[in-house]
Amino acid sequence: MAADLEISGHLNEQQVMMLRLLKNPLPEQDFLEMRRLAVKLLSKQLDEAIEDWEEKEGIKASDYEDLKNGHFRSMS
Repeated sequence: MAADLEISGHLNEQQVMMLRLLKNPLPEQDFLEMRRLAVKLLSKQLDEAIEDWEEKEGIKASDYEDLKNGHFRSMS
């Protein structure tokens, strides 16, 4: 029980709720589907964060093309 208290002190409310939902083992196929959904959500969040950063910094597709086609030593 002490381990539960120690762990819950380091987890946020959503993490604790997810652990409670997943208290009992899932069939392997269901677990894999949940994993895929979690990765898909995190990937979407990362894409949005990168898009926001690119917009804030004024980065365009042509900037990536220039980096791709330029020689890495030519920038020094």
